[in-house]
Amino acid sequence: MGASSSTEQPVSAEQRELENIAASTGALPLLQKSFSNLSDPQTNAISIQALQQCFHLCYEDPVCESQQKPESFPRLLDHLGSSIVDLFFLSEKGGINWLGFLGGYVKCCGRMSTSMSLNILLRIFAMAVKKLGLSSNLEFEPDAADCKINGSLVPSDLLLLLWMCWAMLWNVRTLKSSERKGNLLLPDINHLVLSAVVACAEVDCSFDLWNCDIVGLDVQLPVGKFLNWAITTAPTLSDCLTQYVNRRLQISVLAEDEAGSSESISGDMSPNASQALLLTRGRAWAISLAPRSTITEEILKLCFSADIVGTDENLLYRSSTHGKGLNRFWSNVEGYHGPLLVLISANSEDAYQDNNKARKWIIGALTQQGFENKDTFYGSSGNLYAISPIFHVFSPSGKEKNYVYSHLYPTGRVYESHPKPVGIAFGGTTTNERIFIDEDFAKLTVRHHAMDKTYQPGSLIPNQGFLPVEALIAEVEVWGLGGKTAKEVQDSYKKREELFTEQRRKVDLKTFATWDDSPEKMMIDMMGDPNRVQREDR
Repeated sequence: MGASSSTEQPVSAEQRELENIAASTGALPLLQKSFSNLSDPQTNAISIQALQQCFHLCYEDPVCESQQKPESFPRLLDHLGSSIVDLFFLSEKGGINWLGFLGGYVKCCGRMSTSMSLNILLRIFAMAVKKLGLSSNLEFEPDAADCKINGSLVPSDLLLLLWMCWAMLWNVRTLKSSERKGNLLLPDINHLVLSAVVACAEVDCSFDLWNCDIVGLDVQLPVGKFLNWAITTAPTLSDCLTQYVNRRLQISVLAEDEAGSSESISGDMSPNASQALLLTRGRAWAISLAPRSTITEEILKLCFSADIVGTDENLLYRSSTHGKGLNRFWSNVEGYHGPLLVLISANSEDAYQDNNKARKWIIGALTQQGFENKDTFYGSSGNLYAISPIFHVFSPSGKEKNYVYSHLYPTGRVYESHPKPVGIAFGGTTTNERIFIDEDFAKLTVRHHAMDKTYQPGSLIPNQGFLPVEALIAEVEVWGLGGKTAKEVQDSYKKREELFTEQRRKVDLKTFATWDDSPEKMMIDMMGDPNRVQREDR
């Protein structure tokens, strides 16, 4: 093993440096144990075949949520493990020694910039495609220190690349160590692919985002523009490789009953299991690929849950289930003090009104705190999302802090000469909100980003012009991302409110000292002669 051999021989400067780098990632103990378990005691090295088998990923018949299903994808996964080993782990005559094992791990999973980690992910993908016998337009400069890449991708390549990343995460989070094979569910991620296509390729205004064949789309995505898109829209995409390598090494070390917290998926694996919800697995995964935050883990739990439809503890409000309107909405989200994800599905009023195939779009907003009944904007941070048919993230700009607005009618209904809007809004200013939902949850107004200095500029819906867009709301969902603690706090709050409401409904007559003080006498006197002059006691 690397640890034992280092005590018998003088440790070289290269080995000491590699061990320090591995220790900085927290993976050195795991690497030592996995090397001891995988290596041959006689040669003190790991055979290439053993390491390839360790990283091997195989799913024979994946279930796909979308209609786009390249036949080559399962065979592409078969070459993932061998591509990782061939690219990064140097082999000598006896196999891969401790120094080669350490160096290979540091090359593919060490601390590095986001652009470098994305380059490594593209190298693995290109190698797997080459082993599969398919052509690739990616070209690498092997002698360059920063691993420069030239060439381009086509949309079908990008679909395979994203699905490869999803498959690695799916394997990390759902497969037990005792299972060498399992079921794989591929989400519908056309919105992510189209986001890259619009950002990287030259498409005209007639490009149909709703009826687009991703596999057959013949446009080139320059790799430089793709990397810029990935850094902006999906900066944590390459994290899947580090998690996958660590998980496979962990499985090689631990016993079958100690393989960590992953659990095998046994729920509904049908393609339409989550399609009834606005937050499908593919849309949740796209949101989770944004810069890492406190909600990332909660969203990933939704992505890889056995049945996303059954996650009642996270779905706080759904208009088709709980009823439309601000009061129904408020009764379900009040008391929840944690991050919230709001999704809105709508279609414009002036198009396809009488057509059942109306082109609906979905936008969303993420808040870092619960809703409050205020007539001013509030909040500490948040994001806006264009989710379907194309995905974009609009992070805070830092210029203003008008993150959230949620205002109900005042309980006293006092007269106001200039009443504040009643509804929910995100960004913009009062009466010029970037997103505004009316009190009946019937109409949605989306304004141009010029009205908003809180969030980054960009179009929330396809073909959005400068004028405000009014749309009919089809569905609203609110997902709680504060974990079990936030939900438990809300449940206790609701119980207290129910108790107070029940107490207010009861009148204890013993609290009134005499008949003259009782509410019954007061009502009788008012009904008898309300204008009767009464003597005032002084």
